[in-house]
Amino acid sequence: MKINVVKNNNVEVAIVESRDILIKDVQSAIDLFATVEYETGVSRIVIEKEAICEEFFDLKTKIAGDILQKFINYKKKIAIVGDFSRYDSKSLKDFIYECNNGRDIFFLTSREEAIKKLSQN
Repeated sequence: MKINVVKNNNVEVAIVESRDILIKDVQSAIDLFATVEYETGVSRIVIEKEAICEEFFDLKTKIAGDILQKFINYKKKIAIVGDFSRYDSKSLKDFIYECNNGRDIFFLTSREEAIKKLSQN
């Protein structure tokens, strides 16, 4: 795992890069944001969709809800970057829509878009 910090709009955002799956359950998500905060002092994270287990995107597993609730509880913000168009689930599309209209969790198509969104106060 590699963590880079960028500053936009006077806000620091951590870009997490990995070829491995970093988020596969609640504990691995907590470990990720704890590591990022410990190493960088940053609580806003951009991560590629490929670093998250595929079960996360099947809402019936409840993994996404459980994991994202931890981000909210611990006052972390996350932008998941990737192509979500291949998912047919209406409930997932609605979930993504609702998240993108919130303030803490985003599903976006580009890293630049993610940095911009997370840099808003």
